[in-house]
Amino acid sequence: MKLQNTYKQILTISLPIMLGGAAQNLIVLTDNVFLYHRSSLEFASIGLIGVFYLVIAAMGYGFSRGGQIIIARRYGESDTTGVGKSTMSLLYLELLFAGLIFFFIQCYADEFLSYFISDPAVLTKCLEYIYPRSYGLFFSFTGVALIGLYTAIAKTKFVIWDTLLLVSINLVLNYCLIFGRFGMPEMGIVGAAWASTIAEIVAFIVFVIYFFYEGAFKRFRMWHLLRPDVKDIVNMLKVSFPIVLQAVIGIGSWFIFFSIIENLGQRSLEVSNLIRNVYLILSVPCWGYAAGINTLVSNFMGYQGYDDIMSIIKKTTLLSLVSSLLITLPVILLPEYSLYPLFGSEDMSIMYEAGSLFWILLFIMVAFSIGGVIISGLVGTGATMVALYIQGGMAVLYIIAAHYIVNVRQLSLEWAWGIEVGYWLLIIGVTIAYLRSGLWQKYTV
Repeated sequence: MKLQNTYKQILTISLPIMLGGAAQNLIVLTDNVFLYHRSSLEFASIGLIGVFYLVIAAMGYGFSRGGQIIIARRYGESDTTGVGKSTMSLLYLELLFAGLIFFFIQCYADEFLSYFISDPAVLTKCLEYIYPRSYGLFFSFTGVALIGLYTAIAKTKFVIWDTLLLVSINLVLNYCLIFGRFGMPEMGIVGAAWASTIAEIVAFIVFVIYFFYEGAFKRFRMWHLLRPDVKDIVNMLKVSFPIVLQAVIGIGSWFIFFSIIENLGQRSLEVSNLIRNVYLILSVPCWGYAAGINTLVSNFMGYQGYDDIMSIIKKTTLLSLVSSLLITLPVILLPEYSLYPLFGSEDMSIMYEAGSLFWILLFIMVAFSIGGVIISGLVGTGATMVALYIQGGMAVLYIIAAHYIVNVRQLSLEWAWGIEVGYWLLIIGVTIAYLRSGLWQKYTV
């Protein structure tokens, strides 16, 4: 079941994933926008805990990406039963880790977050959000497993509709529960957590109905595979875990970065949170292409189409760069107008304080749109440990640089955010060198 090395094929796979893969980004963004208009303390708090939850969501998405690579490889080998077996293993793995993370949050979140958050008021608000939010883990983790299946077999249209449903429900419930509209209680940041959790539950139920109605459960003979295959689950874990660690390191270093920024004061945290939210919006195309290239590269690896893989990476990188610039330039040139529908208010001082950071964000987006796709292309070959070493090493340098600039030299936010550009440039250089070596051709999953 061979896919094609064309721009059309890349766009067919990647465009739906830009919504499906960015679901958690959109949920966190929605929470941020509403809380921005309610309370500066809650807006600063969601900036920290929102990144923390993205780290958790990245774990589920990381397992999904690993499963997607294996399923796409089986699909490329025309192994129908293998597709079904790998899908079931992915579902079991997602449920297991959802349970472990839920237990950790409910029992140890207070103690863990207190190591990173010094302001008691901010810590209290963060805990108010994360406890109810954690109930959605079981539904979001198994939901991204189903997304992994449909992405791997290049049938991603329903992902768009389900994500639109998820975001729409979250949007309506956020408005009702944060501000107490239509007879519902005014809950603030707690309402944002429950709105997102309920939205995930409904979207998951709808996706499961589609999963059975569309016939994937029957087509891939999953009714014969309900019993967990320990060997296959272990193989899934072996491929996925480096991707999970890679995602945790990438976004986790961001969480540590924000905890360092907190030392500059609540206002600096608010300004950085604004930039982070804009970054989340602008990064949607790159995340879609990054997930799409996992499927394409792994599918070509399945029938040893090695000559096409470097071409696929180049084409996808070009599409990612152009798409990112098309949505980034209007925001950078006219932030007070382009962002007003989301963050506009009578007091626009935060927008003006962030003015110079928007230009730094332009360079970040150029580097990220290239680096995010290139390293995902490497992951698609099955060289997940290599990608982990590359991103992990750069993340360590990133955190050290942030600590030095903020805590030691006490330089401005512009210097702190500039680290992100260097982080992605280093990833681009090292990853390209490894891809050119051809060593990735030896990996199997």
